[in-house]
Amino acid sequence: MASTDTTAVKDGNDLAGLEAGLDALETVQQTRKPFRQTFREKVLPPLTAIALVLAVWQALVSFEVVDDPSKLPSPGAVWDVVRQAWLEGELLGYIWTSVSRGLLGFFFALLIGTPLGLLVARVKFVRAAIGPILSGLQSLPSVAWVPPAVIWLGLNNQMMYAVILLGAVPSIANGLVSGVDQVPPLFLRAGRTMGATGLKGTWHIVLPAALPGYVAGLKQGWAFSWRSLMAAEIIASFPDLGVGLGQLLENGRNASDMAMVFEAILLILIVGIAIDLLIFSPLERWVLRSRGLLVKG
Repeated sequence: MASTDTTAVKDGNDLAGLEAGLDALETVQQTRKPFRQTFREKVLPPLTAIALVLAVWQALVSFEVVDDPSKLPSPGAVWDVVRQAWLEGELLGYIWTSVSRGLLGFFFALLIGTPLGLLVARVKFVRAAIGPILSGLQSLPSVAWVPPAVIWLGLNNQMMYAVILLGAVPSIANGLVSGVDQVPPLFLRAGRTMGATGLKGTWHIVLPAALPGYVAGLKQGWAFSWRSLMAAEIIASFPDLGVGLGQLLENGRNASDMAMVFEAILLILIVGIAIDLLIFSPLERWVLRSRGLLVKG
């Protein structure tokens, strides 16, 4: 009897040790990385890339690789134009005009594309009817919508928002459709067993499970929104619309001022990167972390 009790105690200790080991594996170590390590891993690589690009750019100018120096301004010349716009109080106005339009248009695209994507994903007749159209619209260049939008709506902000919607809605809807298609059938059956059907099942089962594909669609939708807006601002310029980044780029072309052209290009690039880093990258990390695919450092 004593031997049996000893064996039982030993087995219990083994199970407790196994559980403790598994808990330790699943426990995320909330230790803050040293600043030096963070700087080396996160800050130094992009700074190195920027320095390399600037060095190559300056070398091209210094060695006069381009026949006409006016076609390739130096980094210093572009910086002077940016600094002048800042001192005159115009730089933030250029950025805000475009960013406010882009974000508001993307918000409207989100309101339209989300229910449309759910409808296409969940209703077979709707998918057969407009699914191929959505895919075709996604591959259509956004700039193609600018001329008809100008004819239909005129040179105003409504035209800008229409172009953004036509560029972003198909990407958001198709991203959600792709996410819903990847939801395991077991999740849906489990939801029905627990009474999660109809709108309740969509809200509590389908949408959370389809979140990775949906976020990818949102990210692509913003890229299409930003590109569509830049195309609209470049082609449909009008004084009452204000000067956004696309209009700034067109003004530089009309004036044959390559420093202004490069200023506009760099600002468009910086805004696109900033929106991705501030909004979509944290959202993407949150989705991955919630599924155990990304561990906090």
